[in-house]
Amino acid sequence: MDESSLRFTKDHTWICPKEEGFFNVGISDYAQRQLGDILFVELPQVGKLLKTGDVLAVVESVKSASEVYMPLDGEVVDINNSLPENPEYINQSPYEDGWIAKIKPSESEKIEELLSFEKYQEFTTSL
Repeated sequence: MDESSLRFTKDHTWICPKEEGFFNVGISDYAQRQLGDILFVELPQVGKLLKTGDVLAVVESVKSASEVYMPLDGEVVDINNSLPENPEYINQSPYEDGWIAKIKPSESEKIEELLSFEKYQEFTTSL
């Protein structure tokens, strides 16, 4: 995973470009470490239109349940169907195997407004 292609929200959601116009979304390594062992993931519906900040998914761990928020306005075009049987992928590989959904943002240029990997690292060290 090329960390320079990742962008983050202050809600600990990451987004990464995949094929042209599509982006994978998940929770950050920082977030999965805070949650502990992930036990269950409630995935969104394919075709669902969401606005920035809407609940995209719910991740349940040994410590709590946490909502995952949509990083940009757009449509859910695919989901990680391996997560219901293997929620631990989020702990083991949050930026690769642990992706939650693939989205098609309505304004992909807004991704540049999100935090870079370096800026996100600075943000999490201040928490």
